[in-house]
Amino acid sequence: MVKVILVKFNFGTMVTIENTQECFVLLWLQLERTRRLLGMQNKRFCIRHVLRSWFGTEADDDLIWEVCRLMTHSLDEDDPVCGWDELPPPSLYPRRHRELLRAIVAVKLAIGLRKVNLKALDSAYSIAFPKSTPINVNKKRKH
Repeated sequence: MVKVILVKFNFGTMVTIENTQECFVLLWLQLERTRRLLGMQNKRFCIRHVLRSWFGTEADDDLIWEVCRLMTHSLDEDDPVCGWDELPPPSLYPRRHRELLRAIVAVKLAIGLRKVNLKALDSAYSIAFPKSTPINVNKKRKH
């Protein structure tokens, strides 16, 4: 059985959260739009603001904590990921954002991190940002 969650973003866009490449492309593009919107509002581009922007009042402290917990687990960092931690632009530093999207999909669909289709998520990044840093590189190379 495939679980599907329908999300209406504050921008008026409706996205069905699924574990598919098409959904992941939309999520990558939505993440970049959210970064620009938060910048125009002079708000920090952080996990808390992204989740609140996307899910409104549904993004309570429990949802934010669960997403941050899964991100910390998947990034294998010593310091835990916090909701107020500022995120770099997704097109320059994709790994942290890949784990954010992976955690959001896992939490919203109530599946484990290992069940999220990483191959589809990585290929969706290449489609959404074709001239950007490859997903397995931490920053752009200087020419």
